[in-house]
Amino acid sequence: MGVSDRVRGVVSDSRAGNPYRLLAAVAAGWFLVLGMRFVVPAVLPTIRAEFGISNTRAGIAVTVLWLTYAAMQFPAGVYIDRVGERALLVGSALLSGVGLLGYLASPTYTLFVLATAGFGLGTGLYGPPRGTLLSRTFDDSEGVAFGAVMAAGSVGSAVLPLVAALVTTRYGWRVGLAAAVPCFALVAVALWLSISDRETATADRSLRADLRAVVDGLSDRRLAVAVVGAMVMLVVFQAVTAFLTTYLVATRDFSQGTAGALLSGLFVGGALSQAVTGRLADRYGSPKVLVGVTVVSAVPLALVPVLEGRLLLGLGATAIGVRMSSGPLTNAYIVDLLPDPVEGTGWGLLRTGFFSVGAMGSTVVGAFADRGLFDLSFYVMAALTLLAGGLFLSLPRRE
Repeated sequence: MGVSDRVRGVVSDSRAGNPYRLLAAVAAGWFLVLGMRFVVPAVLPTIRAEFGISNTRAGIAVTVLWLTYAAMQFPAGVYIDRVGERALLVGSALLSGVGLLGYLASPTYTLFVLATAGFGLGTGLYGPPRGTLLSRTFDDSEGVAFGAVMAAGSVGSAVLPLVAALVTTRYGWRVGLAAAVPCFALVAVALWLSISDRETATADRSLRADLRAVVDGLSDRRLAVAVVGAMVMLVVFQAVTAFLTTYLVATRDFSQGTAGALLSGLFVGGALSQAVTGRLADRYGSPKVLVGVTVVSAVPLALVPVLEGRLLLGLGATAIGVRMSSGPLTNAYIVDLLPDPVEGTGWGLLRTGFFSVGAMGSTVVGAFADRGLFDLSFYVMAALTLLAGGLFLSLPRRE
């Protein structure tokens, strides 16, 4: 037996082993993918100062991150059945690492935006295959598996921006971002060793027919209203996570490390609320719980301009994070209403739409800030959150 045969045998045995090894690898990947997406906003004050750019241009950079992430959702969903989850997840980890390396060679704002686009494209490949892989691997414990991976992402969102902000203070933002590259490389290896092959499809259905079925499905009023409500919530979430750190540095004279810690509190609030709202939705229905989430998160948004002190602002940020629990609830509601034959294609297409629209939030808030209307932007975000609550209020309970 040659060396290559022995290597293939070891890899095959690894993939056939304990499925929870796979779960750990996927969770570690989501920890990095989701957490590092919020590192750029966390260190944005330093980046903005170095390049001497306006808040609007800083917001555009974050918009590019989310737009490129959004652009990959639909093709990732389509290619799951054609190349399998392993290739997509490993490719996502490797491309994300390359994108982060690009920051080391970004002496200008333009190159910084290009590196951000590369990182967004890489991370965008991760979400859709993550979901289908967990579904087919943990058929009898799907809820537990999804919960563990989503929790890992929430922890990453809370921890990595804080760590990066502290590293940036001492070593610069490029090191703060690129330091995660070895972690992405390790995750790529772990994913390759733990994910088994799957049978790829040669579907007779045309992509055009699938898209037509998805569009027809949107004629369902419930689906259309839920999609619009979810988009509005994502616009505000993307905007507040992009500029909360910058706002605190600019208006409260906080250090970037302190502001980053308060941003991390937002994700802690999201993780804690996600553990509760799912059970409440099972008991009272998703629409009622979503309305409650919008109210609870809108009030602290409106109060941010008048809150003073680290404690009150920390509590406010934590309460704002409750809005993160709307994502799993709206996702489940929408997916349940999609036509079964095109559920995967439809969900990938809608995810592209969600994140494309949501990506505009940071640019809009940046424009507000450049016009001396930073405080007003928080009132607008609170009003939009309540608008989403009104949409959710009109939804019937999902059977």
